[in-house]
Amino acid sequence: MALRNALRKLRRLGSRFARDREGVGAIEFAILFPILVVLYVGAFEITIGLSLSKRAARSAASVADVVTQQQSVTKSWLADMPSVASAIFAPYPTTGMTLKITGITIDSSANPKVKWSWAQDNSAPYAANSAVTVPTDLKKASSFLVRAEITVPYQLFLFAFAPNLVSNTSALTISRTYYYRQRQGDDVACSDC
Repeated sequence: MALRNALRKLRRLGSRFARDREGVGAIEFAILFPILVVLYVGAFEITIGLSLSKRAARSAASVADVVTQQQSVTKSWLADMPSVASAIFAPYPTTGMTLKITGITIDSSANPKVKWSWAQDNSAPYAANSAVTVPTDLKKASSFLVRAEITVPYQLFLFAFAPNLVSNTSALTISRTYYYRQRQGDDVACSDC
């Protein structure tokens, strides 16, 4: 008899528990909240990353375009090009940005070689007369190209608060390379590069 009463009480308690809906919303919210936060932060990261990628492309293209409009350049003139790139990146920071500009001559046999190169630290990143790879559709015999390469690191927002959480993926490197032909004359000379 005692067992039967205990089973009835247990059954009543179970049916009452099954009908009770208080707190279901809180449990659902607790389950969904982390997923929603990850989706929101992920969408934010993708938006900022795509914006930076677009600005990197614009910066490299603008720098190459400005250089190709000159008949000759110098290291001191090229030293202003990082400012041009930084202005395009505004309001994003450009800490750690690197910029390389290379004059590439293509001989009559369509072999591209470095004529001059300049890096942001005033060095020559590529040796003069060294072979260089150029996209095949730009290998026009007896021509000249200016290549602008820009690289900028992007610190992921998600890992800004816990940088040691996953050290390999806390920063992305966004880089773009653009090739432009000279606009005036046969090439763009650099007297001190």
